Amino acid sequence: MDKKVVKKVKDEVKDMELTDDMFVGFNELGEKQIFYKLLEFDSSDGDHYLAYTDRTKDNKGNTKVYGSKVLMDEDGVQKFEAITDEKVWNVIDKAISAITSGSKESIDE
Repeated sequence: MDKKVVKKVKDEVKDMELTDDMFVGFNELGEKQIFYKLLEFDSSDGDHYLAYTDRTKDNKGNTKVYGSKVLMDEDGVQKFEAITDEKVWNVIDKAISAITSGSKESIDE
């Protein structure tokens, strides 16, 4: 990513109050947006993955969840790469399902 763009984004978000579970990224239209971390983990081969949401819903009312492989560039800026490994998606799917079913149970109790 261009250093000028990185600096501009950092300047724009420095006054925003972000908690540890939040980060600023870009949506598919290239617009700055806040995302919420759901799950982070490292694979046995040392890759780092992140599952996150923008809290929007799909047409069935389900919260949209995204996943990416996280890389760092030479400037220390995180870059996201598409997940192409079906095993990684299965881990994310099972973990998110466990989280959501656990939260539903605690709400019902």
